Amino acid sequence: MSRPASAEPEQAAVAGTQARVPAIATSGLRKAYGSRVALHDLTVTVEPGEVFGFLGPNGAGKTTAMKILLGLVRPSGGEALVLGRSPSEPAARRRVGYLPEHFRFQEWATGNELLSFHGRLAGLGAAELSSRIPELLERVGLAGRGDERVRRYSKGMTQRLGLALAILHRPDLVMLDEPTSALDPVGRREVRELVRELAAAGVTVFLNSHLLTEVEAVCDRVAIVSQGRVVASGPLDDLAGAVTQLQLLLDRVDRELLALAGRHGQVVRVEGTTATLAVDTLDVAPDLARQVVAAGYRLYGLVPVQRSLEDIFVDLVGEVREG
Repeated sequence: MSRPASAEPEQAAVAGTQARVPAIATSGLRKAYGSRVALHDLTVTVEPGEVFGFLGPNGAGKTTAMKILLGLVRPSGGEALVLGRSPSEPAARRRVGYLPEHFRFQEWATGNELLSFHGRLAGLGAAELSSRIPELLERVGLAGRGDERVRRYSKGMTQRLGLALAILHRPDLVMLDEPTSALDPVGRREVRELVRELAAAGVTVFLNSHLLTEVEAVCDRVAIVSQGRVVASGPLDDLAGAVTQLQLLLDRVDRELLALAGRHGQVVRVEGTTATLAVDTLDVAPDLARQVVAAGYRLYGLVPVQRSLEDIFVDLVGEVREG
C-alpha cells in the first residue's frame, strides 16, 4: 500500500515535537511509606541526549526516585514524566533501558540465551538478534563468552551482561544504577566510553553512582539529592564556581614562605612542599610567582585549583544535615 503524501511531513513534525520533550521531568515528586517520607519535593529535568548524574548519600531517596521513573512505584504526590509520558505507560517503558544496582540472572542460562529471551520480549526478531547479540557482547567486553552459563561468570562479567541487556533494544533513555560497582579500572573506562557512545548517538543516560570521579568524567549535568530534595543541580563547572585557589609546588615550605604567600591571600592547606592559597582573584598569580622566586624558593608549579565534585557533594550534603 502506498503511503499518503502527507505522512512524511507529519512524521517529521511529530519527531520535532518529541525532540523538545524532556527525557525526564519531575515536579514536586513525593513518596511516603507510612510515616516515613522518602521523597519530599523532587523537581528534576533531564534533556534529551544528555548524560545526567543523579547523586546523593545513602537514604537520600535516589532508589525510590528511580523506581518511580521506571513505573515500579506510584508516587504519593507530584508528577513524573518519562519521554513525555507517565512512567506506568507501556509506550514509555518500552523506550527505557535499565541496569539495577542489585540484580540476579537465571544462572542455568547462557549469556546468549538471556539476551535472546529479553530481546524477544522487547519485540526484536530472530534475524536482528543474530547480529545484535554478538555485537553487544563485544561492545561490553564479553566477546566469545556468550555460550557460557551465567553461573560461571564473575561479578564483573555479570555486570557487563547487565549493561548489554540494558541497551539491547536500542532504548532512547538508559538508566544506570551503579554501573561500575563491580568493575576493575579497565572495565570502568570501558563503561565510560560506552556512555559517551550512547550520548553521541542521541541516547539520554541517567546515571546514579557513588564513584564521583566516574560521574565527573562523563556527565553533562548533575543533581545532588539529600533527604528527598534536590539541593543543587546544573553543569559541573557552574556548581564548582569560580577558581578561587592557587596551589604552589615548591622545594620547601617554611614560615617565611607562608608569610609571603599570606600577603596575597589565605593559606588554607599545606601538604609537604605544596601550599594551597585562597585568593580573591587569579590576577595575584604573576606577582606571587615573582616574589617567591626572588625570595630564593624554587617554584615548580603554580596551579589554579577548582573544587572537585566530591568537595561540592560533601559540602552540600553536610550543610543539609547540619540544617
